[in-house]
Amino acid sequence: MTFKPAEWPRKLRSQEWYGGTSRDNIYHRGWLKNQGYPHDLFDGRPVIGILNTWSDLTPCNGHLRELAEKVKAGVWEAGGFPVEVPVFSASENTYRPTAMMYRNLAALAVEETMRAQPIDGAVLLVGCDKTTPSLIMGAASTDLPSIVVTGGPMLNGWFRGERVGSGTALWQMSEDIKAGKMTTEDFLEAEQAMSRSSGTCNTMGTASTMASMAEALGMALSGNAAIPGVDARRRVMAQMSGRRIVQMVKDDLKPSDIMTKQAFENAIRTNGAIGGSTNAVIHLMAMAGRVGIDLTLDDWDRLGRDVPTIVNLMPSGKYLMEEFFYAGGLPVVLKRLGEAGQLHKDALTVSGETVWDEVKDVRNWNEDVILPVEQALTQQGGIAVLRGNLAPAGAVLKPSAASPALMKHRGRAVVFEDIDDYKRKINDEALDIDETCVMVLKNCGPKGYPGMAEVGNMGLPPKVLKKGITDMVRISDARMSGTAYGTVVLHTSPEAARGGPLAIVRDGDMIELDVAERRLHLDLTDEEIAARLADWQGPPEVPAAGYAKMFHDHVEGADTGADFDFLKGCRGAAVPKDSH
Repeated sequence: MTFKPAEWPRKLRSQEWYGGTSRDNIYHRGWLKNQGYPHDLFDGRPVIGILNTWSDLTPCNGHLRELAEKVKAGVWEAGGFPVEVPVFSASENTYRPTAMMYRNLAALAVEETMRAQPIDGAVLLVGCDKTTPSLIMGAASTDLPSIVVTGGPMLNGWFRGERVGSGTALWQMSEDIKAGKMTTEDFLEAEQAMSRSSGTCNTMGTASTMASMAEALGMALSGNAAIPGVDARRRVMAQMSGRRIVQMVKDDLKPSDIMTKQAFENAIRTNGAIGGSTNAVIHLMAMAGRVGIDLTLDDWDRLGRDVPTIVNLMPSGKYLMEEFFYAGGLPVVLKRLGEAGQLHKDALTVSGETVWDEVKDVRNWNEDVILPVEQALTQQGGIAVLRGNLAPAGAVLKPSAASPALMKHRGRAVVFEDIDDYKRKINDEALDIDETCVMVLKNCGPKGYPGMAEVGNMGLPPKVLKKGITDMVRISDARMSGTAYGTVVLHTSPEAARGGPLAIVRDGDMIELDVAERRLHLDLTDEEIAARLADWQGPPEVPAAGYAKMFHDHVEGADTGADFDFLKGCRGAAVPKDSH
């Protein structure tokens, strides 16, 4: 793709606030001078907003204030004027009912922060799962020059000589507790080993996946995704990004120039190659909606079907993000895709170069971490999109994290009406369930939970775990943590709370899963399904007020990205009227 930089110098939008001698200009400029800024900083140089998702209650982003200082240094060096701006930070491990409920609110807040304030470009300082998509969504809506800087993953966890993957180990050990394989005391001892440094999850969970998606989209500098959070090279990346955003503003290189259909196709294939999180499906479709790109579930299935998973990381493989970085990181994966004819090589990146120019000369330093194609974890690593009378609008499954023996399965449904019903029943020895059954969880989608929590990877019942069984087919309209694993069908659409067929599944119904044929079938006649849906009463509780009501009334389905219906499309960053 060819990009023609804008002429420089030219008047920037920040000059509507700071340029000139009117009363309003002096009002805006004069008050900011109380921070000790000299007058010549307001002479038309780019004002760069460092949108920081740091928060003490977002531990994955706890080191971003330090990184912000490095970004500032880069901006100063390049002749810009950096201003750090705190923005909405939805923490995955503290927000209730789920951080996903607040992704759209964060994106809306970021968008309006960018639109309402005197910035010409933005550095999106992100890390924890929802902070990356929410800030990219907001930046895409305003279309101001923007660059992503992630906080990076934690260092490897180690417990008794074994690697401990944050998140993944949590799910494994909690199941071992129920199976009687591990004591609570050992679990508590392992707790600190899971999170031993600043940074996001060290597995290929949602945070690392979305960092990889930002790089694959071209919205971050090459190599950004995998550098550990405490590695000095992470700080260098932040400083270099600060330098780069100033030139992007001068060139007027915007998200809409970078986030093209080709860029999204590159990201989808990259997700398959890295064994990325199913959450990427929802987030990329929401981002695409913000820039007016038509991206569908069919694109995910079409583009990812023949992509081998070559990154040997938990939860699909055995290593962690630290090894991925040492092996060469995402640039090696992108080069492999390019060599296989699965990369749009001329897609533009924030560097001003094409993605191929960035990666064509990189090397793989560890072929046990980034595998040769013939040794791939799975030859079809892309997200599988399932359809059928149980999921007319689609459902998704991550083949690289599933059990091959369960990829074709027919079993009796054991139904949980919601997450509370699941919690009440799952540990009951009287529950009529065995490993051949299909666990079905309802009312956990965008409207139903509300917010679509990561509860789709339902823990197995103790009576099954004690047999040594570690996986069963599970189906829901919920999401699953990117650190989780198993033969788990997610995002079933339309969701139960909208009256999708999932709502009328009963105990004892037979369900067929055939991943190769992309089929998810409820063994009932069309007439029986229609009759049950006619009797369906709808969800018992609907939020009456506040943000929960706004979310319920305006959130779209998982099959289109679960964004708000009124936030689709780029609305630009026109300068608001001055009220002074």
